[in-house]
Amino acid sequence: MGLARMIDRTDASNDEAMQPDSPMEAASEDAQISGRVKWFDVVKGYGFVTTDDDGGDVLVHYNLLSRHGRKSLPEGTWVTALVRQGPRGRQASDLIEIDLSKAVGPDLDRAVQRSSNRTDPLDFLDDAGDFEPVQVRWFNRAKGYGFLLRADGVTQIFVHMETVRRGGFETLLPGQDLVARVHDGPRGALAVVVEADGDDAAGEDSGPN
Repeated sequence: MGLARMIDRTDASNDEAMQPDSPMEAASEDAQISGRVKWFDVVKGYGFVTTDDDGGDVLVHYNLLSRHGRKSLPEGTWVTALVRQGPRGRQASDLIEIDLSKAVGPDLDRAVQRSSNRTDPLDFLDDAGDFEPVQVRWFNRAKGYGFLLRADGVTQIFVHMETVRRGGFETLLPGQDLVARVHDGPRGALAVVVEADGDDAAGEDSGPN
């Protein structure tokens, strides 16, 4: 029951090369561009914006997000930025506008805020759907939350650490198959109950007589 993997990190083969260019290295004039966030890695502290011109992807560092009150950018977010050409390619020197209405990936900033509000997923048990197959996209035990993928390989589901523990797990691993009851609310999909995938459980129990 494998699902499509969602994270493309082919542009980030060398973290050191992704460090911001110094003012001495940067060009004197910045050009304004618009484009969509291709991906943004909170741990690495940078991501890329894809534009419609022929100049290549634009590197965006986390230090440009603070004045917008953010620490990350969801995939698909539309941004307008000032860009300079450095020795290692184009990078944003300023973010002028961030439009989250077109985002297709999870908003980690909102997820952290929702987690800190201590909402108990069991409050939504009556409104949750039947068990459905899901797969772990990523999970951070220290932060206490993560995201699952629905069978379409696109729709992402927020999962609390409390829900994981209630399911009998200490943590979750990327690519792990599960089943979950999901509540689809105004702020996105939330896992209310997670359990081991029935096929996997049966496979573990089965064996030679």
